[in-house]
Amino acid sequence: MKTLMTTLVLILISAFAKAQSPQTTVETYSITVNVDNARNDNGKMIFSLSTKDQFMRAAPLMADSSSIKDGVATVTFENVPAGEYAIIVLQDLNGNQRMDFEVNGMPKESYGVSNNVMSFGPPTWAEAKFEVTENTTLRIAI
Repeated sequence: MKTLMTTLVLILISAFAKAQSPQTTVETYSITVNVDNARNDNGKMIFSLSTKDQFMRAAPLMADSSSIKDGVATVTFENVPAGEYAIIVLQDLNGNQRMDFEVNGMPKESYGVSNNVMSFGPPTWAEAKFEVTENTTLRIAI
């Protein structure tokens, strides 16, 4: 009987302590990305979502791909915490899941970046970043 009472008291204390602890739920959002100007429906469209530390340096936070129909491809990244991100989109014509380059260093495949930055040279974080504070829809031109 003493063991039963001790067990019940411990369960009640544990339940009370858990009820008092703050909830650490992180609010997340979705980012829908549309490309509507592909020159053809060949290959797949690859989308990568990156943080500052990952952008153009490391594997992205999230990646997805979509088939292309009538020049249009769309993906939605789910459960994205609030913060700053950048997106790179690549029309992967040959299925090797990477950008191919000409001998002079110019890309062979069409690509685009969030904020539709198309400068000479590779895109920069400062130009491509955007803030997520709510569900977001972006149109990226390639």
